[in-house]
Amino acid sequence: MSEEEERKGSAGEGETEAVTLLSLIERQDADGLHRYFDAREPIDIAQEAEELSDEDLAKLPDMLTDDEMAALMEESDDDERIRIAHMLDNRRLLLAFHYMQKDDIVDILGDFPTGRQKEVINLMKTDDRKIITDLLKYPEDSAGGIMTTGYLVLKEERTVEQGLERIREVGPKTEYIDTIYILDEHRKLVGQIGLRDLLSSPRSTLIRDIMDRHVISVTPETDQEEAARLVSRYDLKALPVASRGQMLGIITLDDIIDVIVDEADEDILQMGGVNKEESLDTPMWESVKMRLPWLLVNLLTAFLASAVVKGFEDTISKVVALSAIMTIISGMGGNAGTQTMSIVVRHLSKEDIDWKTFWHDLGKELMVGLIDGAVNGAVTGLVVLVMYHNVYLFPIVLMSMIGNLLVAGIFGLFVPVLIQKCHADPAIASSIFLTTATDCLGFFIFLGLAQIFMPLLV
Repeated sequence: MSEEEERKGSAGEGETEAVTLLSLIERQDADGLHRYFDAREPIDIAQEAEELSDEDLAKLPDMLTDDEMAALMEESDDDERIRIAHMLDNRRLLLAFHYMQKDDIVDILGDFPTGRQKEVINLMKTDDRKIITDLLKYPEDSAGGIMTTGYLVLKEERTVEQGLERIREVGPKTEYIDTIYILDEHRKLVGQIGLRDLLSSPRSTLIRDIMDRHVISVTPETDQEEAARLVSRYDLKALPVASRGQMLGIITLDDIIDVIVDEADEDILQMGGVNKEESLDTPMWESVKMRLPWLLVNLLTAFLASAVVKGFEDTISKVVALSAIMTIISGMGGNAGTQTMSIVVRHLSKEDIDWKTFWHDLGKELMVGLIDGAVNGAVTGLVVLVMYHNVYLFPIVLMSMIGNLLVAGIFGLFVPVLIQKCHADPAIASSIFLTTATDCLGFFIFLGLAQIFMPLLV
């Protein structure tokens, strides 16, 4: 089969590709496997490899070259990367590491047991050992934890010609060369210059005369979310990481994209009260331990709402229709509050709330709640009027809907902001307090109004 035919074959269903990969392994067809790698992107093969059993996956190292093994691990997700790495002995792992970026190596070693992590690090060359050891000191979700050391630096006193010569020497071994960072005589970061600007400048020009002295950087302790915000805000292709002026590494755009995707997934899961570490493959009891605490908290808030309803038992017993209507009021309040809360949490993930405009934002949410409440209340009131033939239910439903959607707007805005001010994650805790407010106050407003109008309802 020609390479062109293989490429066409790769456009078929994912299941067919997995079978093809499996058949190559079962036949021990190393040459065919090399051609398979040449004809496809590593990320596609990495996804196919996830479907392989441990027994079949263990056969791959003997059939792949070191650079192919490195490419496979680099493109695999965290769990799969560790599964592959555990199947390699230390010698083969180091050979694969030779073709990998330092930040990817750190990701793998960070998940290793302490004993094996030390074994592998001790087998490294002195320079590599120091870099890896330093990177492992930083938290996984910090700028230091995701930065790479594959970048270019030049001294400011060099000429453009000297700089280009230096780039020709080290560029082929460097991950990122689009932006070159400039250091002073004390090796402190003082500027940056794009490769295009360097190439288009006269060769005798001093780099200090053409570099951009305004460099946006972060410290290694900076949270990865803040780093992602800076890259998005200033449209950066890479973000330098420095400590006391000394450059330590850079965060590249591909790592920032991973951060954005991971943080978005985490926020979505946490808003549902689910741990970010949980997946469909998580053992049953682990899933129970992760989910049960939040369900118990939700159960407690449900008892609070139930207590409010219990306080109006006499009212409900006189007009049974109230029991069917009140769930609509509370439910719509919860839905409206979730809309506001989602917008606020999304805003907080990008930047802090501007207190100069906060009260304007609150006023807007109240107006939105008033209009939405009036429309939904009128529709619900008309339906209730047709169902129960009681004209006095209409104003009760209308006022209750408006009241609860105003409550939803207030709590949907305030709760995430206050939770963040308490240094907690607004994505994971906001929904609990919001639901409690819209349920309890929704029931209270509706049943309270019903009690006031009771002489007209019975």
